[in-house]
Amino acid sequence: MMRKPKLGQHFLVDQTAQRAIVDALGDISARTVIEIGPGHGAITTILAARCRRLIAIEVDVALAAELRFRMRAESHVEIVEADVLEVDLGALVPAGESADVVGNLPYYITSPILMRLFAAGARGLLARAVVMMQREVADRLSAEPGCREYGLLSATTQIYARVERMFNLPPEAFSPPPEVFSSVLRLEFASRFRELGVDAVGFDTFLRACFAQKRKTLANNLLSAGHGSVRSYTADELREVWPGEVPPLARAESLALETLAALYRALRQSAE
Repeated sequence: MMRKPKLGQHFLVDQTAQRAIVDALGDISARTVIEIGPGHGAITTILAARCRRLIAIEVDVALAAELRFRMRAESHVEIVEADVLEVDLGALVPAGESADVVGNLPYYITSPILMRLFAAGARGLLARAVVMMQREVADRLSAEPGCREYGLLSATTQIYARVERMFNLPPEAFSPPPEVFSSVLRLEFASRFRELGVDAVGFDTFLRACFAQKRKTLANNLLSAGHGSVRSYTADELREVWPGEVPPLARAESLALETLAALYRALRQSAE
């Protein structure tokens, strides 16, 4: 969280919600926990009493100084004054271990933070995250294929983690109150690339092509790809491997990851 109004910081003041967020991590008595955006430290204090080691990442200079003073007697608590998007998460986690994450993710950088968490989770550095975000974004992360909210962020999230909706929070749970509701999600990091028989880099790129334009069909998105690292496919290539159970005019938003992975594998095999 960030203090400056232009950065959209809102402090969680609902004490029941603060405890519920920490409770959602489970038993952390032997765990390292990374807190993103501790603000004034309401959740930090609860975490410090429960976990083996706590690393709180705060970009605001004044808030970081306040936290260092408040936590000065807690030798197992470290305050890192930095932008979380510039922090090497791997350097914070002891070798051979994994950490858990807690954070209130600002709307304007929710996706970039999630991508960093997914990458760290895929490397085995993170096991679980309990994160709070704008409810509309949480709806997208947890949406199922066929829902209006389902899209690239949904598919990407669900290939890197198991998503569980915990609870929603009204504006009055924060100070100052935001104009929107917030949601808390629990993410259990467990990438599915091996299970789906796809390579991470190639399939991530393929998914971006599949969801490139929401109003286009899957076939048309793949036909018109070819920008940057995303390759395009010919009509003949698609026709040759197109799954029989997938309608020709289907959109990526209507298809499960398993179906998209099967199409990706078929296209890879046909190109060999």
